[in-house]
Amino acid sequence: MLWRPLWAGSPERMRALIESSPVAQRGTVGVVVVDLKSGETILEVNPNRFFVPASNTKLFTTALGLLRLGPDHRFQTVVTAAAPPDANGRITGSLTLLGGGDANLSGRELPYREGAPLGNPLAPIEELAGQIVARGVRRIDGGIVGDDTAWLWDPYPGGWAVDDMVWDYGAPVSALAIGDNIVTLTVRPGDPVTVTLEPQLEYFLIDNRVQTGNAAAIHIDREPGSRQVRLWGTIPAKSAGLSYRLALDDPALYAATALRDALSRRGVAIRGAAVARHSPDGPAPAGLELARLASAPLIEDLRVIGKVSQNLHAEMLLRAVGRARRDAGTGAAGLEELRALLKEAGIEKDEYRLHDGSGLSRGNLVTPAAVVKLLRFLYAGPQRENWVDLLPVGGADGTLRARLKNTPAASRIRAKTGSLGNVTALSGYAESQSGALLAFAILVNNANLPAAETRAFVDKLVVAMVE
Repeated sequence: MLWRPLWAGSPERMRALIESSPVAQRGTVGVVVVDLKSGETILEVNPNRFFVPASNTKLFTTALGLLRLGPDHRFQTVVTAAAPPDANGRITGSLTLLGGGDANLSGRELPYREGAPLGNPLAPIEELAGQIVARGVRRIDGGIVGDDTAWLWDPYPGGWAVDDMVWDYGAPVSALAIGDNIVTLTVRPGDPVTVTLEPQLEYFLIDNRVQTGNAAAIHIDREPGSRQVRLWGTIPAKSAGLSYRLALDDPALYAATALRDALSRRGVAIRGAAVARHSPDGPAPAGLELARLASAPLIEDLRVIGKVSQNLHAEMLLRAVGRARRDAGTGAAGLEELRALLKEAGIEKDEYRLHDGSGLSRGNLVTPAAVVKLLRFLYAGPQRENWVDLLPVGGADGTLRARLKNTPAASRIRAKTGSLGNVTALSGYAESQSGALLAFAILVNNANLPAAETRAFVDKLVVAMVE
């Protein structure tokens, strides 16, 4: 292991922790700590070695969105028809729900607030339906089209596992996203066992083979792209219920289904079905606007991505930048723009390999030195205040709310976490007890130990750095 302490004091303690830890003995540890004021490198451990960064990838994606789109950028969601309603409130043809990349068409409270309750995920759809009825629409002779053609329909980035696509953290990427593209499935004991979905929208086909028994052993399966969910196993009779967050298969179709339902409940007669239109099916036809929702400023979503490590929002951001800067709503276009930004930050192409915006891909590789270069670049730039505010605070909020409490590092750390199987990362900024401001990256790969043990090791390093 290459290490090089360049500053008297805590680096010696950090080195001792690294050399004595089973994490470092069994896995690979990379650490870079730099004094932001002097630019002096305080500690280096494998600074130029490649590591899988997990959600530390979101540091790169949020930096891209902040600098290329700006904190005040807004996304638009629009409902159109070929013509306005006639005197009887009739629309000839279909309504089109056009997705514009808003990741917060949900019940989420913005600005981000730790512990805020989740609202109705279909609240934006209800608002759009209210606007449509207020325009006098009483009958639609066609159907409802969920249109996400603003971006290429390529819902799963390369390097994602098939199992990822079933669960909330692997929700499909679409320019029309609703409720984070997930539903919550709850199983309750009884004779028979009951299964409910929230939101309560008829969409998935449920094949329920679960029985009431002595143990909680429920298995769930959904083939990618399928609307059939299969459940089997057992649930204890005394259980209050077990809940699971499942990814949608087709967000545009789900959004269209939700809008059709909301309009029907308001008395609108709809002749056709809910359908989806994807690129490369062709662009949405021009139409008359009937309803519109503008997103919150982008900075609010960047804070959500940074604080709670929201995978879908990071992937949507990457495609939004690609569309805005390179006229292509694709992950590839977003990554091309990211390469240009990293070159400006002094990060060479041989210091990283990035395949997605969220960090779920195990094909992603970065060096600790590259991460710290990015942190220094953003800290020295005009968006410093906005940038630092995106990161979780140790012991206080986001993915660090339960870590570093009752330690000298509590509230002195603002950093992005990262976690995959045998991958743990923490990178960001620290204020030492002596008043020094530090940028740091800590990445651990392949220790093959319980994740809690590896996180505890990383937290000990952070406390030593602060002290």
